[in-house]
Amino acid sequence: MKSALRTPLLMLLSILLLQHYDLYAQIDLDEKHSQPENISNQHPDSLFLSLKKQYSHAIDEGDKKTAGQALEKMGQICFHMGHYSQSLDFYFQASSIFRESGNTEQLAETLNDIGKLYYYNKQIPEARRQFDAALDIFKRHPSRPGLAITYGNIGHLYEKLQQYDSAFYFQHLALDHYQSSANKEGMAAIYENMGSIFEDLEKYDSAEHYYSVALTLYKQSNRTPGIIEVYNNLGDVLRKTGHYEASLQYTREALQQSHQFNETYQLSAAYRDMARAWHLLNRDDSAFYYQELSRKSLLEIYSSENNKQFAFLQVLNDLSKKDAEIERLKIARRNTTILTISAVIVVILLIIMGSLVISRQRLKIRNERLLRDRNDQMHKARSELMIKDLQNKQLHEDVLQKSLEMKTQVLSAYTLHIIQKNQLLKDLHSTLEKMVKDEKRDQKKQMQQLIQQIDINFNQDQNWDEFRNRFEQVHESFFEKVRRICHDLTANDLRLVALIKMNINSADMSTLLGISPDSLRVTRYRLRKKFNLEKGENLSTFIQSIS
Repeated sequence: MKSALRTPLLMLLSILLLQHYDLYAQIDLDEKHSQPENISNQHPDSLFLSLKKQYSHAIDEGDKKTAGQALEKMGQICFHMGHYSQSLDFYFQASSIFRESGNTEQLAETLNDIGKLYYYNKQIPEARRQFDAALDIFKRHPSRPGLAITYGNIGHLYEKLQQYDSAFYFQHLALDHYQSSANKEGMAAIYENMGSIFEDLEKYDSAEHYYSVALTLYKQSNRTPGIIEVYNNLGDVLRKTGHYEASLQYTREALQQSHQFNETYQLSAAYRDMARAWHLLNRDDSAFYYQELSRKSLLEIYSSENNKQFAFLQVLNDLSKKDAEIERLKIARRNTTILTISAVIVVILLIIMGSLVISRQRLKIRNERLLRDRNDQMHKARSELMIKDLQNKQLHEDVLQKSLEMKTQVLSAYTLHIIQKNQLLKDLHSTLEKMVKDEKRDQKKQMQQLIQQIDINFNQDQNWDEFRNRFEQVHESFFEKVRRICHDLTANDLRLVALIKMNINSADMSTLLGISPDSLRVTRYRLRKKFNLEKGENLSTFIQSIS
């Protein structure tokens, strides 16, 4: 009868176990990456308070490096406790401090932490951007451990995306850097990651190989959590390949060490793996027993974590209240200080203003008296100076007027002299022409020579330079202004313009220039063309307007 009842009971237990497998499998997906190794065994609330004090002290001392490190660790605690937004805020504050202080290596480590946070929040592109930024810093400031960690993070990211070729590539890069620095613990972690990739690909022989290498390296570096985790992983691989008895050996070892070192997460995983193996060996009574132990272990973990979460939230709440109270007291103190200082300043200003008003009134009366006396003196002196200045200006104008009149008289006299000379030469020229027409041939040759000499005298320009100098003394820069109006004026044109400017009549002009009146008219007509004068526009008026 007992045997008949036992079989249905075991079948029912088996069904219950199978129903729980999907839940535990889901929990196991990111178990080895989500467990806080450095914080889970400590009291995060106490550690957070200690870091908060350390940060405040560093800020007071101006120690930016220590302040940044405290913020980074506070961010790590919030991350492992599941407070991602608070964690991200601490990380960003730390990265700003490290960037300002030029602590590039610490900045890259913080960027890696930020990348992990984005990764666990399924923001893969942003996570990759943070990892790439950290990688760029470690390449510019070479750090083999930093490069190895960053390559490992990128490799794990590709593993999550099931891009296994890229995952292997970056894991191998990480492994090369760990090997170069002889970091056995880092090498073990990479081999474990590679075993996990092969396990995902269902290549269990390769997975077992890499897990075994990782186990050896973890043992050499005496890293207990890693050893227990690999034991569990090897048990999983052997169980999946049908080696149930062999898998139980690794799981028992993991169970024993988890008990010994109080690794609660690994203990729960070992209980679960034992239940799975016993179920596959058709030992459902044992499977149920270990499954129940696993459930109780998980409940203890969740209870412990809930207690930690509650304590941590209480700490955050207390700190928020304390910070708010401190800020309120600072504001109140600042306002009180400002009011006190303002009152003192107002009283002092009133006293100073009263003194200033009285002294300024006295000073104003005295200054007005002095100013009035000074103004009288200055007015008197200014009047005398103005009178003297007017007298000097009048004398200067008189001198200039007399000088101009003298120069004009000299120029007129000189011009008249030239006219008389040329007229004399003209009369002489006419007389000689009559003598040449006479029948007396013995005088004819001599007369012709005399006429040629007179003609040569008419065409010489020896007096022009002296005339021009005297003319420019009266009419300064006149020729320059004329040339700016018309560039292609000849020397004869300039002579004619000067004579027109002096209001010389046409007869005297022809005499001075040694040309006939008809030639003078032609010359004046050509000059009008050069000046581009319109028909009806007077040449003399135009030239007189040039000043």
